[in-house]
Amino acid sequence: MPVTGELIRLQNYVDDISTTLRRITATMPFMTEGERKSLAEYMRKADPNFVSVLERLEKGQ
Repeated sequence: MPVTGELIRLQNYVDDISTTLRRITATMPFMTEGERKSLAEYMRKADPNFVSVLERLEKGQ
């Protein structure tokens, strides 16, 4: 199956997301408990969030 330019662009966005998550993970040991909870809540409320988009992709929506 040929790969389109749009698919490559979207895969690059996923790479950017992964880079961001690695930065967050690397910073977590230096955060206070309150900061970690605040960031977790912020990420959970993000719309759309990673999990919801992944679920839609898997369902074919």
